Amino acid sequence: MNFEKTENIIKTAKKILIISHINPDGDALGSTCGLYQMIYNRFKKRADLCALTYLSPVYKFLPNIEYAKSSYDKSLVYDLVITVDVAALDRLGDMRILFEKAKTTINIDHHKTNNNFGDYNYVMPNASSAGEVLYKLFKNSGWKIDKNTADCLYTAILTDTGGFRFDNTTEDVFLAVADLVEAGANPNEIYTNCYELKSKSYVMFQNYCVNKAQFLDDDKIAYMTIYKRDLERFNANDDYTEGLAETLRAIVTTDISFVAKEVEPDKVCKISMRSKKFDVSKICMAFGGGGHARAAGCTIKSSVDNAVKKILNEINKYVREVREQ
Repeated sequence: MNFEKTENIIKTAKKILIISHINPDGDALGSTCGLYQMIYNRFKKRADLCALTYLSPVYKFLPNIEYAKSSYDKSLVYDLVITVDVAALDRLGDMRILFEKAKTTINIDHHKTNNNFGDYNYVMPNASSAGEVLYKLFKNSGWKIDKNTADCLYTAILTDTGGFRFDNTTEDVFLAVADLVEAGANPNEIYTNCYELKSKSYVMFQNYCVNKAQFLDDDKIAYMTIYKRDLERFNANDDYTEGLAETLRAIVTTDISFVAKEVEPDKVCKISMRSKKFDVSKICMAFGGGGHARAAGCTIKSSVDNAVKKILNEINKYVREVREQ
């Protein structure tokens, strides 16, 4: 799988948009910034780069991040729109219209729930990250990876493997990052930027959330509810909740953990779910979400408290079915 059949599309496109999902994480930002750099290097073109909603200052070190905007004129018609790390079109928010109006679309992703919604699809469910997908596409196409691109892709792979701790950390991952280091990526600097420059309010907020965690079923299920007032109390940004589901999963008794975060009071709640052994993507798919077997998410249009009840019912239903098999 490579970019050969789409290279001419990129080459001839006059107006290109690169976009990832709402609330972009390290994989989304690293991958889009890396693709932006590669398109410039190879075709001498400046694409439009979209980072939907809140952009975490953690990733301000990424090359090209300064070109990212949170939205673009919805009346525009792009020759080419490239989605990166987008499991489903609803993850594009109100920028989805730009994808649907585009003359040509390319879908680059690693989520097994992706339904190949692009004109051209490069979806690798066994890849650790969108960053790894791009690395393989670039290498298989013979596109030279420079230091800036290497920094971006290394960041993408590092963060989506949890610092090379998650079960998506394969031999291919280490071969890829070794090549990226050879191309100029600095593991120490990137790790420090991603994980060791937290603000005091970030640390105190996470401590507050962990202290009010709930446990059920002999501590096999662990969850947190986070309200807007909690975020406001610590002047917390959206990225302050990152890693909380993993913190609960790390407890030895935990089989399934999740964080329920209020997006709009009494209207919208976002769920982030993790597990050591269950396929939580199946649970999230019941609410229109998805993701990976051990890390998935969904959005529920209801109050946080009601969303938690729905999620717990679905977890109990799913676990019961698995145990009866």
